[in-house]
Amino acid sequence: MTSKPDAADGWPARLISTWFGCGYAPVAPGTVGSLAAIGIAVAIHRFAGFTPWHFALLAIAGFAPAVWAATRTARALNRKDPGMVVVDEVLGQWIALAGAQTLGWKTYLGAFALFRLFDIWKPPPVRRFEALPEGLGIVADDVMAGMYAALVLFLSRFVHFG
Repeated sequence: MTSKPDAADGWPARLISTWFGCGYAPVAPGTVGSLAAIGIAVAIHRFAGFTPWHFALLAIAGFAPAVWAATRTARALNRKDPGMVVVDEVLGQWIALAGAQTLGWKTYLGAFALFRLFDIWKPPPVRRFEALPEGLGIVADDVMAGMYAALVLFLSRFVHFG
């Protein structure tokens, strides 16, 4: 009997890499993963008092498990960067939030829009990170896109309109 890519022996990696099923969204799974990251951020900011820097720490803590899970899922599907792998968007989104001065609906919206922009546009050197091997390449480009978004959010606090 052959093993399916989502067989029981690969379920922990699949659960993490799809961010608990967000990657199975039929349309724009990366955007769904980013929205899930924002939803989690809103909840843990409100109920646990997390600040922007806590999200950077969450992303750091999640990096190794994300690379492992992305590698396992990509290998199981025999694809370089499967669209269902969205844990990278979660980490990138949390890094983007780390650049905010405070957390509120405007910064959540700004972090989301900026991260999605940099993740899709992939300005240098974001695209180069995709060339890294396996899960490292899957995750690293989104981490860099998140850093760009965080930098823009951080710098925006010094710009006053009006």
